[in-house]
Amino acid sequence: MRYCVFGDIHGNLEALEAMVADARRQGAERYVCVGDIVGYGADPVECVDRVQGLTTQIVAGNHDCAVVGRTELEYFNHYARDAVVWTRTQLSPSDKAFLRDLPLTLEVDGMRIAHATLDKPYEFGYIECEASARRSFDALEGTVAFVGHSHVPRAFFAFPTEKQILYSKDQELELDKSGKAIVNVGSVGQPRDNDPRGSYAVYDSSKRTVIIRRVSYSAEAAMQKIVAAGLPAVLGQRLLYGR
Repeated sequence: MRYCVFGDIHGNLEALEAMVADARRQGAERYVCVGDIVGYGADPVECVDRVQGLTTQIVAGNHDCAVVGRTELEYFNHYARDAVVWTRTQLSPSDKAFLRDLPLTLEVDGMRIAHATLDKPYEFGYIECEASARRSFDALEGTVAFVGHSHVPRAFFAFPTEKQILYSKDQELELDKSGKAIVNVGSVGQPRDNDPRGSYAVYDSSKRTVIIRRVSYSAEAAMQKIVAAGLPAVLGQRLLYGR
């Protein structure tokens, strides 16, 4: 089975549509979302609707939680807070009910899915170093997990014969059956690795391979929508630079 694993759309409809088109060209058969459908961007309603049309395999991100009061706004910087408050005014009661009911973790075809860490998904911490990766590996009962949150695609590996956690930014990965892997799929709608193209993963569960795909889209159009909506201009400007 070929899975499109994606997340951190952040209300960016242009990036989401470009990703879906690319995933179809790559032969994706099913879709899995690691959260943060909303926040920052100007099309939260359209993105919620589009993601719901793609899959039911969706976990909640911190921005999804914030717009429905599942997490405190103190967690966010002032630009993100402004976007959360604005997004609340855009979503319908049914949109909010959908986001409120999303789980923090899921098990899909042997994959563990979470937005942030596996050990404390409700705290929305980051897997960015060996210590944080080790805590998530300790909580991983299977052999592969997919996460988002940092907006930077990368992978961590743990093997019984290795004391250290291994790390990779390679775009093509082969998952060793003897070890465990945690793959961050990056961000569809707001990448932060100095590459403005959207990022997602194609996971072949039969071959146990992961390909990180980068997809160009009209960041200029997404930026103009953000400005027109009265959201902080910086949230649109950063899309042009991928940071």
